[in-house]
Amino acid sequence: MIRTVLVDDEQLVRSGLRMILDSADDIEVVGEGSDGADAVPLVRDLDPDVVLLDIRMPGVDGLTAAADLAALPRPPKVVLLTTFDLDEYVHRALRAGAVGFLLKDTPPRDLISAVRTIDEGNAMLAPSVTKRMLERFAAPAPGGTGDAARRLEVLSARERQVLVAVAQGLSNAEAGRELGMREATVKAHVSRILAKLGLSNRVQAAILAHDAGWT
Repeated sequence: MIRTVLVDDEQLVRSGLRMILDSADDIEVVGEGSDGADAVPLVRDLDPDVVLLDIRMPGVDGLTAAADLAALPRPPKVVLLTTFDLDEYVHRALRAGAVGFLLKDTPPRDLISAVRTIDEGNAMLAPSVTKRMLERFAAPAPGGTGDAARRLEVLSARERQVLVAVAQGLSNAEAGRELGMREATVKAHVSRILAKLGLSNRVQAAILAHDAGWT
């Protein structure tokens, strides 16, 4: 059972997230908080596997709470909830090694899948966040850089196709439909790509593909 804690200042959001997550047989919401200051006490008391944190809260924000959780002896895996208007926060937290970013309007099935993926130790970013991060922060590289291109030489032909799809901001399901692959197969390819390239999340992989001139 994946023990989960929700921290968001909006009761309606927490209720919606709880309803979605509790519908999964292998996920249990064990606690809720309305401010980032609640995160550490909740984690100490409940020992959850995953914490979903809103980035913007009136008291202690999600980035501060995430840093406080990371300093615990047994830190949980933290997922930050964001909106299109908060890309700059996503960028800051990516640099700090955050493991997950999801949009508040993520479809229920994708939210459940994301929590499972993060619990397994993988990074997870909403595909639309990946795309916007790439558009906003990646420098143009029309001819590709030798460095980036050389790093990508370790990938197989199929892995290269999957990486291009990731760099275009496609979800695993969308990439699967485009490439004629099962979603689980795409997920496995993404995991291998990250491992081969020594990267921790899809945004880093997308930026590398962009730097190589693949997108």
